[in-house]
Amino acid sequence: MHDDVTQIRALITGWAEAVHRGDLAGVMADHTEDLVMYDVPPPHAGIHGLAAYLASWPPFFEWQAQGAFFDIDSLDITAGTDVAYAHALLRCGTREEFAASPTLRLRLTLGLRKERGRWMVAHEHHSFPHD
Repeated sequence: MHDDVTQIRALITGWAEAVHRGDLAGVMADHTEDLVMYDVPPPHAGIHGLAAYLASWPPFFEWQAQGAFFDIDSLDITAGTDVAYAHALLRCGTREEFAASPTLRLRLTLGLRKERGRWMVAHEHHSFPHD
């Protein structure tokens, strides 16, 4: 299991670095075809499938290019033989947002499954606490 946790940590860290760089190919890597994502902005019913996931990222990258952060603060992983989950807190915001609310963190939960010996993200859930 330790090797699985190491692999999953590398996958998630690589994904977050790709998001930070605005690297769409890196963001899309290691996701299942039937991915479901619940994101901060609508649609509130979620995003289903890789095509919808792909379409959701360009507006975020435009916002992020204005100087926003996207950095993992903490990451915890639990892995079984063929399924795993992870939860993380990320610094996701602008300098102005962090000046106004220094403890602001994006909450991230991931569901993963092993397909043909490779860990893949099947579910993402992003949220911010409601003040």
